Parts: sequence; C-alpha cells; structure tokens
Amino acid sequence: MVTLKEYEKYVGADVLYELELYAAKLKGVSIQNINSTAVGGGVAEILNRMIPLLHQLGVNASWDVIKGGERFFEVTKKMHNALHGKAEIFTKEETDLYLETNEMNANVLDNDADIYFIHDPQPCALIRNKKKKDSWIWRCHIDFSNPDLFTWDYLKQFIEQYDVGIFSAPSFARNLKIPQVLISPSIDPLSNKNKELPQETIDSVLEKFNIDKKRPIVTQISRFDYLKDPVGVVKVFRQVKKYIDCQLVLAGGGATDDPEGSQVLAEVQAIAENDPDIFLLLLPPASDIEINALQRASTVVLQKSLREGFGLTVAEALWKSKPVIAGAVGGIPLQISHKYSGLLTHTIEGTAFALKQLLQNPEYAKKLGENGRELIRKNFLITRHLRDYLLLFLSLLNKKEDIVYL
Repeated sequence: MVTLKEYEKYVGADVLYELELYAAKLKGVSIQNINSTAVGGGVAEILNRMIPLLHQLGVNASWDVIKGGERFFEVTKKMHNALHGKAEIFTKEETDLYLETNEMNANVLDNDADIYFIHDPQPCALIRNKKKKDSWIWRCHIDFSNPDLFTWDYLKQFIEQYDVGIFSAPSFARNLKIPQVLISPSIDPLSNKNKELPQETIDSVLEKFNIDKKRPIVTQISRFDYLKDPVGVVKVFRQVKKYIDCQLVLAGGGATDDPEGSQVLAEVQAIAENDPDIFLLLLPPASDIEINALQRASTVVLQKSLREGFGLTVAEALWKSKPVIAGAVGGIPLQISHKYSGLLTHTIEGTAFALKQLLQNPEYAKKLGENGRELIRKNFLITRHLRDYLLLFLSLLNKKEDIVYL
C-alpha cells in the first residue's frame, strides 16, 4: 500500500498538509460510498484507490456494492445509454424492477453513516431511504450533456431528493432544485496502472501479446462499449495503414454492470477480419501492469469516444507523456487543450488525419505529450480529488451556504 507521503514528489508538502488539516475536521464522521460494480470502469478504480487514502487520513470511509440480477443490469445499461442521448422508452415492468432492486439493496445502507455517497444511476433510488439527520450526495460519472428527456425526467425525481449533485464537467449540469458542484475525476500516479515501469517489463508485455516494438503502435484502452467506438477506431486504423506501416492495439476489459461488452467485442472481431496488425485484447480485471506497459509502449494513444463522462484513459496516457487523439466530447476537453496537450477530433476522417500527422511528426507528438503530463500533474491527480471531496463533506456537515453552484 502506498503512503500519502509518496505523493509529495508530485504535488508538494503543502498539498498533503492541507489534506490532513481538512481530514482532522472529519474525525468521528462516517461516509459510505455505494456503486454498482467492484471491478471494471473508472468508478470502481477511483474508489479502490481513494478509500485506503481516506483511511490513512483518519476518515471513516467505506465502500459497498449493490447487487442485481442480469435483467436489472440490462435495464440500467439501457438507462446508461439513454442518459448519453439514445432515445429509450421504459416499460412499467422495467421501472418496477429498477425500484424493487434498489429497495432490495436498502440493507446495504449503514444505519449509522453520516454521509451517503451514491455513484451513478444504478443505486440512485436508494435515496428513498433518506432520514432527516443524514446527508446524501449523488455523483454522476457519465456524460450528461444531452440526456434522453424521458429517462432524465424519471431519474430527476430521485436526484432532487439528494442534498447535492456532483458532475464531472460544466456541460453536464442540469436544471435541478439542489446545489450542483463540479469535481472532475482523477488518476493515481502511484497505482500499478500509472507508476513508472522498467523497460524490461514493457518489452515483456509486448512479447506476451506478440506486438512488434520496432513498428509504430497505436493504442486505445477502454471497455468494449459502443460509446467508445472501437469499430470506428478500426476504420481509422485502416485509413492510416494505407500510408504508414503501423499496428493497432484495442485493449480493455468488461464490467459486471455492463451486459453489452461481449456483443461489442464480437462486432469488432468481425470487422478486424483477423488482421495480423490488429490486436484485440480482452484483459482480466487485474491487468493494470499490462495496461500501463501498453500505454507506455504506444506511439500514439486514441480515445475515440462518442460520449464520455471524463475518460480516465486520456489522463493515464497523458501522464505517461504520450500524444493523445480523442473525441471532443464530455470531460475529455477538460484534459486536452487542442494542439497544446493533445488533439481533439469529431469524425473518423479527422481522427485518421490527426493520427497520420502525429506518426509523421514525432517531435510535435513528443511536445504534446510533455504538455499533457504537466496539465495532468496540476489538475487531475488523486490528491486534488481528495481535497475536493473533503471540502464537500465539510460543507455538508456544517450546513454552509457556500457550496459552489455551476
């Protein structure tokens, strides 16, 4: 387990002192985080790193995961897609199942918690168990810029019962009766996915997957999800491969609350057509070192998302000083200043053009990566994330009126 002291070389001693100062004011306060999956995706990853650090600071924080059947997660995946803009209609049977599953999970609630921190739509209806003495936070990790109105209206009845809502980007803010705060996600520079690796480890991972380290490597790390557009990534690669000899790595895992992953992977396999220069890697949950090595070995990293709450893989790649080309959606533009810390694109053709540009101009690509790393260091490391949460907890407990509205 890493210690808070180890972050000093990245953020300075003053930042750590500030965290300790805020945490001391939370002595005796219990905070319960609840989400829908223990592995897969950025939410679980952040909680897995943050809870131990909160414990080191003396904060009584816990993390629990709701349970649900296959049908429940099919409904919440449909809800997830609708909140990203896909038009959906939910039957009474589906909304009843959503409420019943949330009610069934009410026993996961710690009766003595002072603050309940609920993540994303799946457990959102747990708010029906709210008591007067406790505080409830709803954290939205997804792209809320253009939600399906039917689904939004349905969820809104629960969200407005919370004390505060958190969004990752200003464009996600909605018309709500409760305060909204902007807190972007973060990466942990000391995690297995982001820590420095010896060249021998990187080389061994490439050898394991039969990837040629002598030719350019273009990589996208993400779950096999329609919104990450892996099919579009293959089309981009095919356009570029006509002019530049390179390889494509599409690597990622699944999440227990995402039933569409296997279907998306099958579609990508079909379009890849057993191309020896396309590597489709379905990685198990404990593959952080492999992901780290693949990103560090990459010439260019892509994140061609069609919708994106934030896109932690962008921050991960930038932290490794890699040039990144990403979709100009959701929280990604917070991390990439176009033509300064990366390149933002909107189409397959635009992404292919940007990729050719970076592969043919390594000095420009290197400068983008260097600028990107510094941007991440200043804005998107886990210590900043901890600070934002601690301040929010304190403001709720003190019933202050200084919550920052978006």
